[in-house]
Amino acid sequence: MNLEARKIEFIQDFLELQSEQAIARFENLLKKEQKLSGNKEFSPMTVKEFNKRIDQSMKDSKEGKFTEVHDLLADIEKWS
Repeated sequence: MNLEARKIEFIQDFLELQSEQAIARFENLLKKEQKLSGNKEFSPMTVKEFNKRIDQSMKDSKEGKFTEVHDLLADIEKWS
C-alpha cells in the first residue's frame, strides 16, 4: 500500500473515532510531528552538551526522578 492510500485509510478510520481522549492524543502526536519535521536544521549536540545530559540523568536517577518500566507499561495499557 502506498503512502497516499495509507493516508486515506487512516483518515477514514480517524473519522469513525468517538473518543475525545483518542482524538486529543492524535492532535498532540500531530503537533509533535509537525514540530520535528519543521525543524529542518539538525545540529548534533556537542560533547559538552552530551556530558551535561548524562550528568543530569544521573542526578535525576539518584533523586528518584524516573518512571519504573512496570509503571510506564501500566500507563500505556490505559491509553486504549
